[in-house]
Amino acid sequence: MKNIHLDHPEDSILTGTLAVLDAFLMTCFLSVKIDGAPAIVWGKNPATGNFFVGTKSVFNKKKIMINECHADIDQNHKGQVAEILHACFDYLPWTDQIIQGDFIGFGGDREYTPNTITYEFPFVVDDAAIIMAPHTVYTAESDLRDAIAAPLKDEMVDPDGECKFVQPVAYVWDGQYPAFEDDFKTDFAQLRESVEFAKVMAGAVEFVSEKEAKRLTKVFNACIRQGIEIESYDFPDNESIVNFWLLVKSIKEDALRLCRYAHGPNAYIDQDRITAEGFVMHTESGSWKLVNREVFSHANFNMGVGAPA
Repeated sequence: MKNIHLDHPEDSILTGTLAVLDAFLMTCFLSVKIDGAPAIVWGKNPATGNFFVGTKSVFNKKKIMINECHADIDQNHKGQVAEILHACFDYLPWTDQIIQGDFIGFGGDREYTPNTITYEFPFVVDDAAIIMAPHTVYTAESDLRDAIAAPLKDEMVDPDGECKFVQPVAYVWDGQYPAFEDDFKTDFAQLRESVEFAKVMAGAVEFVSEKEAKRLTKVFNACIRQGIEIESYDFPDNESIVNFWLLVKSIKEDALRLCRYAHGPNAYIDQDRITAEGFVMHTESGSWKLVNREVFSHANFNMGVGAPA
């Protein structure tokens, strides 16, 4: 897929696109969302063949900021972002791929709060200069503006040990822990009855235009930010679609309760332990993020981060 924003399942159905319902029952690749900042992209620039680092601005159509040396970083970036990019240029292992990840922090501590979530490692990370959570790999023939994204499935290792890569293994819980990680469950078959019910209910829904879907999403986000419960009777002109939105949201929340991960740091919002920021479900029909908006997005909004998760 192109380098695009991932939807929540419930937001993706507002215009009548129901691919996510089929996706819940497909074999999927499940990954953990890590709440790092900033997003870092690095690898081999297909236009020059040189190693580069940058933020997501490397994909800009016009003001492109690709850094192939420290002087480029000084020219394109300021402050903490520049400091982080200098370290990434020095310590990320060179690769022929194009990788995106979330920066967690510099080595030397046990707890890190790069954004809204605090991550706690079992021990002080004193054997690496930087900590990165890679999650996406891109292919681009000649220009980063044409990059196509795919989930990163390979384990990344820095042979020099300067970068600690955080790549939790996500899976669907079916009541027992398998003997081998290759046996982790990777579909939400337990939700079949709910998904089939939603497909039937879709026949009675009045779906909306893209413009109206964007408006409703803004209203939903505002309610979440203010801690207001969303009820269909508060939307008399869109009652059927809001009811269906709530139904798909409940299926997503059931899916979230089945998500687990191994080999990752503990996660907290304030002092409260959470499973993770969320997960991303990748299938042949597309990719969607599974996030508890009332927990994470509410905290994100109210910490002044801005955009919803």
